[in-house]
Amino acid sequence: MPSLSPDALNAGLAKGLAPLYLVHGEEALLALEAADAVRGAARAAGYLEREVLTVESGFDWSQLTDSMSSVSLFASLKLLEIRIPGGKPGTEGAEALQRLASAPPQDTVTLITLPKLDKAQQQSKWFTALDKIAQVVEARPVGRAELPGWIARRLKAQGQQLGAEALAFFVDRVEGNLLAARQEVDKLALLYPKGELSLDDLQAAVANVARFDVFQLSEAWLSGDTPRLTRMLDGLMAEGEAPVLVLWSLAEDVRMLLKLRQGLKDGRQARDMARELRLWGEKQKLAEPALRRIGPRKLMAALSECARIDRQIKGVEPGEPWQTMRALATRLAA
Repeated sequence: MPSLSPDALNAGLAKGLAPLYLVHGEEALLALEAADAVRGAARAAGYLEREVLTVESGFDWSQLTDSMSSVSLFASLKLLEIRIPGGKPGTEGAEALQRLASAPPQDTVTLITLPKLDKAQQQSKWFTALDKIAQVVEARPVGRAELPGWIARRLKAQGQQLGAEALAFFVDRVEGNLLAARQEVDKLALLYPKGELSLDDLQAAVANVARFDVFQLSEAWLSGDTPRLTRMLDGLMAEGEAPVLVLWSLAEDVRMLLKLRQGLKDGRQARDMARELRLWGEKQKLAEPALRRIGPRKLMAALSECARIDRQIKGVEPGEPWQTMRALATRLAA
């Protein structure tokens, strides 16, 4: 069964409850909100008893069997939550979850919450059994390209909207920190009336809470977004990120573009090299245009510069590595 987005989950809950929900994914805020939405819908529908099983080391899976077969003395409808924070139920747990999928308990809404699952976990027998019957919600990260729409939808729900310039300012302030983005949206509802908010309103109210991941640098310089690139480098330095990790990411992407160039010269297609070069998502779309823009000569020079930055980090060559990296990354993005 295809995974639902959190928005699709809310639309489905408005039509009625399913017997089984499974929430998993990397974005903690969206996973939490999805689980809260199921809990709220269950309460509203009269599922007043709630039982929570948290699967930790040494968990006794017979508790799940007992919960599935028990009859409440206090309420006829029950919400059963199964939390598996480690994402691995083990052999006994896998069998128990398959039994649950084959015969969900009556008068019970079951909510299973899991962290981000790798491909092997999603192909396991217990997950595929649940996937066939459950409403599955995957809490995927909200990328830079999707963030404006996410913010706009949240603001619309509270009767507010932003112009293009104000929305771009908001995105820059909260990128990479979805929980803080939600808090800033909520704050705007408290500070300002409904309607369109101005850039001045935002500048007065929205804190700079952006958080950057070193692996997001690729998207910034490959796309040629110099302002975003410099913000990210400044943010990583301020957060105390190790310069060696930033350098590694930059050098790996330079090597990737050089290998891509050689493959294209040999008559191969970029999509056929995606796995070999680890080109996924946005990076796969950006790599070829970046290669055409930068060219092989500049890429070879960039590799030499990466070696110089490595010596600066080790203290065997004069110069400040963050400044040198900023200069190099800016040249590549230009």
